[in-house]
Amino acid sequence: MNKNPNSINNSIIGGLLWKLLERFGTQGLQFIIQIILARLLLPSDYGILALVVIFITIANVFVQSGLSTSLIQKKVVDQVDYSSVFYVSLGIAGILYIILFLVAPFIGAFYENDSLALVLRVLALTLFPGAFNSIQNAIVSRTMQFKRLFYSSVGAGIVSGIIGIYLAYHGFGIWALVWQQLINQINITLILWFTVKWRPTLQFSLERVKVLFSFGWKLLVSSLIDTTYRDLRSLIIGKVYTPAMLGYYNRGQQFPQLIISNINGSIQSVMLPALAAQQDYADRVKSMMRRSIVTSCFIVFPMMVGLAVVAEPLVLLLLTEKWLPSVPFIQIFCFSYALWPIHTANLQAINAMGRSDIFLKLEIIKKILGLSILAVALPFGVYVLALSGVMSGIISSFINAYPNKKLLNYGYGEQIKDILPSLFLSLVMGVIVYLLLFLGLSPLITMLLQIGVGTIVYVGLALLFKLECFTYLVQTLLSLVKGKHNS
Repeated sequence: MNKNPNSINNSIIGGLLWKLLERFGTQGLQFIIQIILARLLLPSDYGILALVVIFITIANVFVQSGLSTSLIQKKVVDQVDYSSVFYVSLGIAGILYIILFLVAPFIGAFYENDSLALVLRVLALTLFPGAFNSIQNAIVSRTMQFKRLFYSSVGAGIVSGIIGIYLAYHGFGIWALVWQQLINQINITLILWFTVKWRPTLQFSLERVKVLFSFGWKLLVSSLIDTTYRDLRSLIIGKVYTPAMLGYYNRGQQFPQLIISNINGSIQSVMLPALAAQQDYADRVKSMMRRSIVTSCFIVFPMMVGLAVVAEPLVLLLLTEKWLPSVPFIQIFCFSYALWPIHTANLQAINAMGRSDIFLKLEIIKKILGLSILAVALPFGVYVLALSGVMSGIISSFINAYPNKKLLNYGYGEQIKDILPSLFLSLVMGVIVYLLLFLGLSPLITMLLQIGVGTIVYVGLALLFKLECFTYLVQTLLSLVKGKHNS
């Protein structure tokens, strides 16, 4: 039986709002915690952690990517599928932990930092909660019960944040960050264990794993390529420059990443199961994808332009002068991350149509071009190295859109036309907000004034030009509020 399109849209928007609430609630809490920690710790502490997290993130690709995504995409899933994937993921986590444990001293020697080895060995324990979370997240995504993730993430964030701040205040340095992250992952797993009614059973089917792997291996390789490529700049900066410079780079990345990873991750979590459910109807997939791009760009573009403009007073206010070298990185990453929701919508549509082979080909092409740009930028310093990511992102947006011209009749020409209104309004708003810097006010007053004026200008322009996406957002929010009130 086919679901009513309006029912599908309401389910998607409801799931998306809960996912946004979960991610923004969690990341907002983490942001406050990280601000406090950044004031207590040194940029070099964050540089060391950033290096260690790269290796764990790459290992987590094998644990959480591919098979778990296949569970979401597959039309019918049962207990045998879940248990089989769980045992495979847990086994992979064990193998990868042993590898990281053994190579940790060599990594520390390569970066000429003896503390790296022990930090890596302890923090790599997060791979095991990741094996549990991959199944729990797949179940939540399939059923769109994202409120469960909200409870687990916020609860875990509060506990781990308090412990991290306590340790940092008492002089534990880098270990405050390590234990904060490890405890956070353990708590998320424990809370989801009680809120998601799934338990592994003594069932395993190699045939089921093979079927899921036939789809998932391409996504796994794609994710591995993408993760390694995205972290390559950090690996280079950590080796060529100082841990403090990597700390500035990492902190500059975190501000825009806080916004984009939440919006982008929410779209990704909700869009794949929603699009996959309609994979037999290309016109519906196109309509849903188009709505995703138009709506997300209307939200993301002004946020990124605004953050780039207020970066300096924001850093002075929240992090103090010792973090000012991170301001150029914040501005660079704002323009790089602004394109992410467009990437996500295109790639999720391709995956939902069952074309993970195309997904993999796109990743290979993009990374070859990206590495070429990176090689050219390398001799010109750390800021040009960061700027090369912006150029790669622009090129990648065209590459990601190309297959959907054939699959959904929604190519990059039509996509550009859809995002131009939001881009134009955001740039106009950005120019007006930038001029407020010349008033010579305190960082707090400047930032508050910029945020207030920017919001009024952007919303006012949206009303003046009668942007359809703004009207749609308002009507959707009002209908959801009315629906909850009536219920």
